[in-house]
Amino acid sequence: MPLRILVCIKQVPDPEQFDRMTLDPVTGSIDRAGIAPVTNDVDRHALEEALRIREALGGSVTVLTMGPPQARKCLEDALAVGADRGVLLCDTAFAGADTLATSAVLAAGIRSAGEFDLVLCGNESVDGATGQVPAQLAEALGWPRVTFARKIEWVQDGRIARVEREIEGGILRVEVGLPAVIAVVKRINRCRLPTIFGILEAGKKEIAEAGCSDCECAGLAAAAMGLGGSPTRVAGIFQSHRKRKVEMIGGDAKEAARALVARLREMDAL
Repeated sequence: MPLRILVCIKQVPDPEQFDRMTLDPVTGSIDRAGIAPVTNDVDRHALEEALRIREALGGSVTVLTMGPPQARKCLEDALAVGADRGVLLCDTAFAGADTLATSAVLAAGIRSAGEFDLVLCGNESVDGATGQVPAQLAEALGWPRVTFARKIEWVQDGRIARVEREIEGGILRVEVGLPAVIAVVKRINRCRLPTIFGILEAGKKEIAEAGCSDCECAGLAAAAMGLGGSPTRVAGIFQSHRKRKVEMIGGDAKEAARALVARLREMDAL
């Protein structure tokens, strides 16, 4: 049975430039100025899984992201590798959102974008790394969820997903009926690259934009969005200052080792 699949993706600062990242001293949020944005890597694997499901069962793949206007680029990249349609949730009312407010807006955006059988997303983002959004999104939609998915198989004409979950020390196999939210890990697949034909076709595909008013029409109150709808906030940030004292220990390896152990014991470090 063809599935209507939606994939949540996120634009994040390039991990290769994390050493340049700073925090805004007033808001406590990440200052992304001057750092190139890229699509969150594990979200690319969620998209790849959606494309494979469409190839096996038929259906459609919609990609959705919440962010500033420049986040449109990650939607264009997703369309180039084969997604059918993009949705950009963009409004200043969404700014400053924590994971709960983000999930609420994503859920409202999904409801306003159409009807879907399956939502796929990456298990976590590299900039926040909380892993909270998939579960909170499922709760907002009222759907079951499976996280840490490393393999998905389909039974009963594509209405039941058999999922292998990574857990500490092993694997847990579960079954979930649709509609559902499934969050994947990177090991689930290997991402394809866009083709020249795919890049050319991407320019013909739709990218719809939705804002605060669309989310309100989908049943989300304006007070639940952005910073105002975020129960968790950064109370403050500070820079840690440490003083270090360097002691040089000479001699051959055995003498230096004995001297080091003796010094550490003097310092009550052993």
